[in-house]
Parts: sequence; structure tokens; C-alpha cells
Amino acid sequence: MPVPVPRQRNAPVTEVARADAGSGGDLTVLVIENDPGAAFSAPEATDPDGARLRIRNARNLTEAERLLTDDVHCVLVDLSLPSSGDEELAPLKHVLRLAPRHAVLALTTSGDAERAAEAVRAGAQDHLFRDELDGRLLSRAVRYAVERKRADTAQMKLAESRLRAQENARLERGLLPTPLLEGSELRFAARYRPGRSRALLGGDFYDTVRTPDGTVHAMIGDVCGHGPDEAALGVELRIAWRALTFAGLCGDELLSTLQQVLEHERESEEIFATLCSIDIAPDGRRAGLCLAGHPSPLITQGGRASRLLPVESGGPALGLLPRARWPRHQVQLGGAWSLLLYTDGLIEGRSGPGERERLGDDGMLAMINRQLRSGLEGEELLDSAVTEVRALNGGELTDDVAVLLLSRG
Repeated sequence: MPVPVPRQRNAPVTEVARADAGSGGDLTVLVIENDPGAAFSAPEATDPDGARLRIRNARNLTEAERLLTDDVHCVLVDLSLPSSGDEELAPLKHVLRLAPRHAVLALTTSGDAERAAEAVRAGAQDHLFRDELDGRLLSRAVRYAVERKRADTAQMKLAESRLRAQENARLERGLLPTPLLEGSELRFAARYRPGRSRALLGGDFYDTVRTPDGTVHAMIGDVCGHGPDEAALGVELRIAWRALTFAGLCGDELLSTLQQVLEHERESEEIFATLCSIDIAPDGRRAGLCLAGHPSPLITQGGRASRLLPVESGGPALGLLPRARWPRHQVQLGGAWSLLLYTDGLIEGRSGPGERERLGDDGMLAMINRQLRSGLEGEELLDSAVTEVRALNGGELTDDVAVLLLSRG
């Protein structure tokens, strides 16, 4: 026997049925029904140990909008609701727009099966026939609709997350530098490995360009920190470096201007960046080197063992000291050489699995010289170096790693 439920004028909730045992917690259903003289009624559930199914009644869409609060789990829409337009399913579609996060069920008669199917195609989770309704069917349909809506929402969020990840990847790839070395005899190779999981950009940055006079300029730097803000600042500094280089700035003048850029763009005064900048003369035999708190490049000349370029003094990292100066050191390169510029992520990993000691400059030099003796060069050398550093660390490196190799002869 159906149990009549008094129509609710306000927001209070009335228990009318019990769901199947073990089916979960209480659920609230907002019923929007066309019959103005009778209340929606639901048969008693057969299982007294089930969770409660509670009903709110609305006479029209206006009242439904007022009663549709956050504690409502499902909306049951009578398909015979009057429509102001020509479209039969206009009320249902209005509810779907009004309640995009709620499960929606369509209510009709068994003689209107085609319209019930149309309601599901329009976006309802399921349909119910009024003349076949019983307590078990009602509670099961509501609970299934809620779970189906949750699954659909989770799937949609997953798809959106994947799309955002793809867009971010395309954006980050577009922000990685493209070397401008047309007309130069120098060979270029670079490898970049951000410390952030699933990221393409970190706080490390590098670039290489050739100016109209034939000079090749190369730079590598490291913004302290590993988050997206540091990555964005690294991109800004790289772009500024390229623009200033093409504008003719070099050495102390260039780094002083970059420091101004950093000071204006950083989020706090604690943020700083290290940088190594080198300009190679058109004949390729000499260069000028500036260090701003950054490791000195590694040089290999004439088949001899690699060594760190000896630099008596450099300047502080960008952003640490106002009115700082960065001396430009002259370096003799010779006829055949290679220069390896790197960030400290390459040397701050462990010297071996389980070891507490860092790899450091000496460990890096030994590793690079061993790989050079085995005949590696160019991109193969960089791939091998990054792979071995990771293996020595016993897993992924927590810091960003950028390595740039320029060679001649």
C-alpha cells in the first residue's frame, strides 16, 4: 500500500522509505511533480535495516530552485510538467542546467517509454515509471543514479585534468629555448630535467644565440626553488637575457640589468638566481666569462682531460646584493675544445646508492672524463652523464638539472 507523504512547502525533509541494506548512507531526493493536488508517495521499503530515503516536494521549477540545496543528492523530474516552449523536455533540460552536479531521474508512465528514453539521452541518469514504482525499485534507482553521477563527474574531472596536463605540456615545450646559431661552426647540445614531478620546466634555464657580429653567447642559470613560480621567473630571465644580448649588452652591464629584472619580478626578496654567461669570439679561440654565484664551466681542450675553468673571482648571485659587480674574465680556448655549462643539480646528487656524500665537482669531473675516454661526445655524452648521475643518486634527482655543451673542432 503506498504511504502518502504530505507536500512540503519549505525545506524540511521527511523520511518516506528505506533503501536496501548495506547500500550506503541517507539520501535526499527533490521531487518536482506536476499534480498540484496530490503529494508524491512512495511504497514502504521491504528492508527495515536499510538507509533512509527522504523526499522533498516541489510543485514547479521555481519552488524547486529554492529547495535545491547542497544536501540534495538526486532530483526526480515529472516529465508531464508544463512547458512554456514547444520542446517537450524543456523542464528536464532546465533542471539539468540548474543542477549540473546532482543526479537526475525522469518520472513518467509506462505508456510514455519513448519520452523516457529521450530523457536519458538528454542527460538524465535513468527513468522511472510511476505505475511500476515500489520501495525497493525507488531506493535502488536513486542510489544507482547518485553513484552513476559521481562516476561520470569523476571521469569528467579526470578528462579535464588530462587536457590541462596536455595544455601545460604544450605551453612548457613552447617556453623551452631554441638555440639561434645559424652561421656558426660551433656544435650545440643540451639536456634539461626538471625536479618537479610531471613538469617540463623548472627553475633552471639556459639559452644560446649568435649575434650579427659572429659572437656566440651562451648562458645557464638557476632560480632558487623548484615550483611553477620559479620556473616562470627562469623563463622571464632567459627571455630578458636574449633580448639584452641582441641589444648589445654584455658582461657586468648585462648582469646588472638582469638583476633589476629579477628584483621587479620576484615574489619575495629571498628569491635569487645564479648565472653563468659566456661570449665566444667570432674566431672561436677566446671567450669572456661572467659568473654570478654559479659553478664554473668545465673545459676540454685538445684531447686532454677535462677541468674546471679557473676563475679567480666572480660576483654574487643575482638578487642578493644591491649595486653588485660581475667581472668579465678572458679565457683562451684554442683550436679544438668543448665547454660544459651546468647547474648544481648535476653535482648535488649522491656519489652512490645509499651514500651520504654528494657527487660534487670532483666526482663529476671523474665521471665526464671516464665517459670521454669511452668515446662519448655531444648529445650521447649528455644523456650518459644525466643517466649516470641519476643512477649514482639511487633514484630521481630532487633538484632541476640543466646541461649545455658547446664544441669546436
